[in-house]
Amino acid sequence: MSPGGDDSIDWAERRRIAEQGRGDRAWSLWGPYLAERQWGTVREDYSPDGDAWRALPHEEARSRAYRWGEDGLAGICDERGSLCLALALWNGRDRILKERLFGLTNQEGNHGEDVKEVYHYLDAVPSHAYLKQLYRYPQAAFPYEALVRENLARGRDRPEYEIAETGIFEDGRFFDVTVEYAKADADDIHAVVTALNRGPETAELHLVPQLWFRNTWSWQAGQERPRIAADPEGGVTCTHPRLGPYRLAYDGAPDLLFCENDTNLRLHGGQPDAPGPFKDGLHAAIVGGDATAIRRDAGTRLGLHYPLRLEPGATARIRLRLSAGSRVRPVDADGAVVRRRIAEADAFYEGLQDGITDPDARTIFRQAAAGLIWSKQLYGYGVRRWLEGDPLQPAPPREREGGRNSQWRHLAAADVLSMPDTWEYPWFAAWDLAFHCLPLALLDPDFAKKQLLLLTREWYMHPNGQLPAYEWEFGDANPPVHAWATYRVFEIDRERRGGRGDLAFLEGVFHKLLINFTWWVNRKDAQGRNVFQGGFLGLDNVGVFDRSRPPPGFGVVHQADGTAWMAMYALNMMRIALELALHNDVYESTASKFFEHFLLIAEAMTDMGGDGGGEGFGLWDEVDEFYYDEVDIPGGERLPLRVRSMVGLVPLFAVEVIEPSVLQRLPDFARRLNWVLENRPHLARLVSRWNEGGVKDRKLLSLLRGHRMKALLRRMLDETEFLSPYGVRSLSKVHRDAPYVLNQFGASFTVRYDPADSTSNMFGGNSNWRGPVWMPMNFLIVEALRRFHAYYGDDFLVEYPTGSGTMRTLASIADALQDRLIALFARDTDGRRPALGPGPHIAPAPGAEEALLFHEFFDGDTGRGLGAAHQTGWTALILNLLHDRARTR
Repeated sequence: MSPGGDDSIDWAERRRIAEQGRGDRAWSLWGPYLAERQWGTVREDYSPDGDAWRALPHEEARSRAYRWGEDGLAGICDERGSLCLALALWNGRDRILKERLFGLTNQEGNHGEDVKEVYHYLDAVPSHAYLKQLYRYPQAAFPYEALVRENLARGRDRPEYEIAETGIFEDGRFFDVTVEYAKADADDIHAVVTALNRGPETAELHLVPQLWFRNTWSWQAGQERPRIAADPEGGVTCTHPRLGPYRLAYDGAPDLLFCENDTNLRLHGGQPDAPGPFKDGLHAAIVGGDATAIRRDAGTRLGLHYPLRLEPGATARIRLRLSAGSRVRPVDADGAVVRRRIAEADAFYEGLQDGITDPDARTIFRQAAAGLIWSKQLYGYGVRRWLEGDPLQPAPPREREGGRNSQWRHLAAADVLSMPDTWEYPWFAAWDLAFHCLPLALLDPDFAKKQLLLLTREWYMHPNGQLPAYEWEFGDANPPVHAWATYRVFEIDRERRGGRGDLAFLEGVFHKLLINFTWWVNRKDAQGRNVFQGGFLGLDNVGVFDRSRPPPGFGVVHQADGTAWMAMYALNMMRIALELALHNDVYESTASKFFEHFLLIAEAMTDMGGDGGGEGFGLWDEVDEFYYDEVDIPGGERLPLRVRSMVGLVPLFAVEVIEPSVLQRLPDFARRLNWVLENRPHLARLVSRWNEGGVKDRKLLSLLRGHRMKALLRRMLDETEFLSPYGVRSLSKVHRDAPYVLNQFGASFTVRYDPADSTSNMFGGNSNWRGPVWMPMNFLIVEALRRFHAYYGDDFLVEYPTGSGTMRTLASIADALQDRLIALFARDTDGRRPALGPGPHIAPAPGAEEALLFHEFFDGDTGRGLGAAHQTGWTALILNLLHDRARTR
């Protein structure tokens, strides 16, 4: 029961999730889907050279209408992005109205693109019935120019210049601006904006909630323009041909400032006499004092202007209510709806955090979940229309016809997707999304399943079977982890459903992945030897050179990670087929097929000659006892690229344990396995102790026999190599003092250990796989160790850390690695959170919760968070780690 004894509070959010899943009520109609950056994206790039950052920069975002979406500050919108609600701010000193987050482009940042704002996702529930975000707004003029200038002046050997370093937050001279949304119903949203003056002096602040319609009328004829209008009887009416009528009620008596969500044709259309008002009308009126830039009665964009002066420590609060229908509904004057939704959110997370007793761990869990939910974004991009242009707009330049994504004309997206990060990565990435779905499955399994299904749908998946990678190049290859994620989500959901697995979901994804697996086999095995070449495969600059485009003189790169990913893919598909075969024996033969394919890949990694004699050139180096990429060079030779990196650890992930009960229930599969093992002994010996049952007579399939696994673990668990205080590094630390150097064909290539931001300019300088800790790879390592332990049991001991003399089970080592990853965010003995770095930090206001961040990757020595500061996409795997620790301890 809840503290107040109201059982309806305890189960309210779970009921909403269930109603949404059954299709009873559309709680997902409104959500945090409004992008935080639409400018600088590929889909808004209509330039001839494909430079998206320059095609529509931040400086022009306020005055140019977007084609494919909208962005705003702490905003929400409906699931089609038709009507948007967000906040704008002005402190009386900035040169522009603060309507969206500012950051550096790839060319401006010394380590690539980077948002330069301070904001935090504090709370959220999956139905979006409650959402809370904090934005910290300086009271001095925002240092746009200083941030660009200083970062341009810094080399890649120096850290990024962050906004806190400008001193603009010193002495508390900023506002804590909190935005909360609470749904009274699926289409009835209360919004509360609270501003607190943290500074020592009275300060000016203009709160400008904005309501606007996405521009859908400027691209082709016959599109009706919607309308937002002041109602003489109070409030504002919104009419849209598809969405229907909505009303906005508001506190007090703000100035109602209307304009049109249209490009300023005087600035960007060569039409000095264009009448307006334009998209930048609110900026022009509030900051520039131009009364002609707005209307007072109606438009497609509205700003409610609340000019304020706040004493030190003073708080101002305004309330809004956006609801469907034609009648005005009053705002939540006493905050009852918000309090109710907060209580329901508390109850929801109380259930999810069962067994997590540490209050600090609960804070980490809840804010990571909030960031993950806030990262749901509406993604709109029709590639054919983008390439060919719109009827009412100038024709695109000819250079685009065969340019970026021209082979993906079928892709037509208009869906809510889980984004890696809402500013730096405001577009989906196939392997990121797969990782996102595991923590999403803890929160809302139906949404997680729909996400995995979505990328296999015909408007995403290429007719040839490839899954789209990401919008900068859909044709790139991300690691094939979709099958792994599908089965893991199936397992999480099955547990939530009391042991009833969603076989329709599993089967639906499996059939599409059969096509994708075939694409990998036919397109990424250059010599037909079951050795794969996927390019950089998400690990960007981990290689000696760009593995997608070897330099002149080098031939095919035989990738240890690419081949291991495919071995893992084969085992994942076998695992799914076995699950389906337990209910439909048609799948037994399919499972056998993937078992055989796994054996062929295992053979190739050992003997690329393929003669079965074991004398061929393999990817395993017997001297170093490590897996390396190898590259063809003239004369028929192959050159091993002896970089000790995450590439050589990926083979650990290709492991599966089969319960004896499965073989008993699937006799045809068991007979086929035994036939293969008896009649193809050269393949059989590659399988780890198949004829020797492990714990409870389980069977093990792995790329690694016991010796090779121990050899890899010896390096991985060595604190002078891969093992950091906060997880496993992406590159061995030995390369700090002994960089790998390759001199070949008149060129020199060097790989050096960089624990933080990379000093390499490969992939534009924001690729960082030469030393940092990455959460998803560490998560896979932890899972692999647990599967190995399920077979070997407690008698199989490994030294941890290497050289310590302490022998531990694989399960115990998995627990220890899990603890190191959790320690990134937890308070240490000095009260410091390693991921937040040494500072300077902004303390929370009295009585307010501490605001955390969940970065893209982490310093391999100190644990300091780096890269995208809000990548609670795959870093939200911390939810699964905390959840699993509570269950296993």
